[in-house]
Amino acid sequence: MTDRVTVRAPAKINLHLGVGGPRDDGFHPLETVYTSVGLYDDVVATPATAWSLSLDAAAYVDADGVPLDDSNIVAAAARALADLHGRDVVAAVRIVKGIPVAGGLAGGSADAAAALVALDRLLDLQTSDDDLLRIAADLGSDVPFALHGGHALGTGRGEVVEPLPAGDAVLWWVVVPSTSGGLSTPAVYRHYDGLAPAASPVPAPATAVVEALAAGDVHALAEALHNDLQAPAVDLRPDLGELIALGEASGALRGLVSGSGPTVVFLCAGPDEARALAGVLQEDGRSALVANGPVAGAHVVHGI
Repeated sequence: MTDRVTVRAPAKINLHLGVGGPRDDGFHPLETVYTSVGLYDDVVATPATAWSLSLDAAAYVDADGVPLDDSNIVAAAARALADLHGRDVVAAVRIVKGIPVAGGLAGGSADAAAALVALDRLLDLQTSDDDLLRIAADLGSDVPFALHGGHALGTGRGEVVEPLPAGDAVLWWVVVPSTSGGLSTPAVYRHYDGLAPAASPVPAPATAVVEALAAGDVHALAEALHNDLQAPAVDLRPDLGELIALGEASGALRGLVSGSGPTVVFLCAGPDEARALAGVLQEDGRSALVANGPVAGAHVVHGI
């Protein structure tokens, strides 16, 4: 056993999010293209005789609503490992959040993925990759991608992940977290069902995004970006549409609601353009973070 393990996991952006009509189990079939960006949560696990969970957050992250009891997804990850190995999984765990909460960037999923790796390494559980991915899928649709990182195609409800070639293109983003509270993912899906009650059971294919990534063509990618949940998110929060219009008028190649929102992301032509756009948005009184990608999935930054 080591004295401490720190694992870092990235935020995700859905470059394509095609949503089909609800299945019999209530879930919506998805075809999505994930990409990982350089906003991170760290999970720090240290040996302890009793389980504990604590949290630190960056100044731009409103973490007041993050539970620190057994309902936190990190605690669920620990229970899943305990069930798999038939032993107690106990540690003092600290989450260091740099990913906005309830923003469509899968910060909770990043925490779960990082916790799985950190606890496995700290306690020398030697969990197989297949078992980690299976547990990840049980914990949440975005958790398997948080383990993978890079670019990936997601199907099923998003949990079936197929890595895509990263290519040579570095994608530059400006990420604008909401300062007016989060959006409930179930509420956005319910509103989607209301706006598109006759949605095809088969989600829109991600072909154009996959081809743009393979070609390393950021301008083609900007044209191909697609999110079926953007319309319901903007209908619930019209300010998001106003923000997208402002960013695109100020130099972004394209603005997009990330996942179910309310974080808005802007794809830029390069680092200079991203920094310039962030400056414009900051002058408008908004938090604007520059990030690039793709980046690695959950990985150890301290410890074994």
